[in-house]
Amino acid sequence: MLKYKGYLGHAEYDDEARLFHGEVLGLKDVITFQGTEVEQLEKAFRDSVDDYLDFCQQRGETPDKPYSGRLMLRLPSHLHRKVHLQAQREGKSLNQWIAEQIEHTLDP
Repeated sequence: MLKYKGYLGHAEYDDEARLFHGEVLGLKDVITFQGTEVEQLEKAFRDSVDDYLDFCQQRGETPDKPYSGRLMLRLPSHLHRKVHLQAQREGKSLNQWIAEQIEHTLDP
């Protein structure tokens, strides 16, 4: 995973084209990059993010930000009740409890 200015990029190797190609993740806008070597790929990723930010500034637009940290979640009422009660039992806020559960699930 590539990281730069809060943006994340993911790349894969295309053995037919003999190059790495990637995309900045978590945006509505599409930002891609490529390179034949890892160093070239990393530079292309940074350059693509910088170009995107410059382009938005020139147009007077706010760049799309990756993941604000806000998540709208809909649950069936019975599950919402169970989650809320469990968070209370553990002395945690609902947000804190859910974030910890997700983190625990995603960490190997």
